[in-house]
Amino acid sequence: MSEAAADPSAPPASAAPAACTVLWLQSGGCGGCSMSLLCADTTDFHAMWRDAGIELLWHPSLSLASGDEVRELLQRCLDGRQPLDVLCVEGALLRGPHGTGGFHRMAGTGVPMVQWVRRLAAIARHVVAVGSCAAWGGITAGGEGETHNPTDACGLQFDDERPGGLLGADFRARGGLPVINIAGCPTHPGWVTDGLMALAAGLLGEADLDALQRPRFYADQLVHHGCTRNEFYEFKASAEKPSDAGCMMEHLGCKGTQAHADCNTRLWNGEGSCTRGGYACISCTEPGFQEPGHPFHETPKLAGIPIGLPTDMPKAWFVALASLSKSATPRRVRQNAVADHRVVAPAIRKTRLR
Repeated sequence: MSEAAADPSAPPASAAPAACTVLWLQSGGCGGCSMSLLCADTTDFHAMWRDAGIELLWHPSLSLASGDEVRELLQRCLDGRQPLDVLCVEGALLRGPHGTGGFHRMAGTGVPMVQWVRRLAAIARHVVAVGSCAAWGGITAGGEGETHNPTDACGLQFDDERPGGLLGADFRARGGLPVINIAGCPTHPGWVTDGLMALAAGLLGEADLDALQRPRFYADQLVHHGCTRNEFYEFKASAEKPSDAGCMMEHLGCKGTQAHADCNTRLWNGEGSCTRGGYACISCTEPGFQEPGHPFHETPKLAGIPIGLPTDMPKAWFVALASLSKSATPRRVRQNAVADHRVVAPAIRKTRLR
């Protein structure tokens, strides 16, 4: 026995800090954000969260507990016997029919999911919307004409781009923050884990959220940053069909210069992104992405000029720069842009001064 342990006057050893407890509910959606989370770049997802100080109380797909065990857990949270630091909600909140929430009841309880979410959000320290459905309503709230949003789906604190949603524009969790929108369709697993780690460490405040309440560590970036097609973009050497290697902004609907996310610098599964896989960015982290008003694979234009210009760029500047860039496009870039592989390799040049 050590001297410190034998000395009754010695101060007690400090206890390990309590883990950040997380309860995860799934509402109206496909479950794709949970699938994405399981694709995190780790061989042991549970250990990664545990080592980060995150304790997963329950997840409908990842936890063994069910039935009476889950009902007891929810009641303990509501009674205050089980501290609830973060309520994560995946999927849109289905308010229909006629505001009853009856379209979606939590299995085994008979209670509409929207009621469970309201009650748990009222006692949670933080509330997190995981994915664009939970943030804005997303694809679940889509549709046109008579079929538009038949379930009256919405986000936790937004109804598309309009503040409100299920909890109301003025909602604040017990920790003082509004709903934290980790938007994406699906959301990147790193955004979720980093967001929860920041909450656990007390490092995510209101100043760390953008105007749409997304964590700025990923939302202050653009998908365009780090895109492997940037040389083609700079010369306005555009792809003409999906298999082409050129920039997809001009003809194929890519919104990477407008979409707020770090997909090309924080790669998916350690190596991929939509644009690296040959797919145009559809700006899935933004409200209303599911109904852009045009086919996803086409770029709407006015007088031959794309309507969706790069963020913060005046149209006159874009037209002038595009014209100059196209006139200066090297033959190599022009040919490679409309091929599915590198046709012409870069020329070999001396890079030293002499």
